[in-house]
Amino acid sequence: MSTTTYTPGQVVEKTGFSLDTLRYYEKIGLLESVGRTSGGRRQYRDDDVGWLEMLRCLRDTGMPIARMLEFAELTRDAGTIADRIALLEEHDRDVEERIEILRRQRDHIRGKIAYYRSELQR
Repeated sequence: MSTTTYTPGQVVEKTGFSLDTLRYYEKIGLLESVGRTSGGRRQYRDDDVGWLEMLRCLRDTGMPIARMLEFAELTRDAGTIADRIALLEEHDRDVEERIEILRRQRDHIRGKIAYYRSELQR
């Protein structure tokens, strides 16, 4: 088990989350058991950083906070692996649907670009 610890600033650099987001995630229970130094400052471990990277992935792919909280709660119970898989598979389907919508919109944009380029060549 790694004993490496990180300051909040280092975690901000590693994850791209702001300090306010880190505090908010801790406050609402997405991030729990953040260690503290003897002076009371937050001290993150590799496990915390790994978990934040997962949260970053879920957030960046459009998972709502409420659903992220549901996933976090499931991860705290070893007997919920099937439920975690189901939640992630549902999210994966949502992501795939949004990707398909973006592909169609991109095709539309590219069509408009081609039209304008043809207009320039007249």
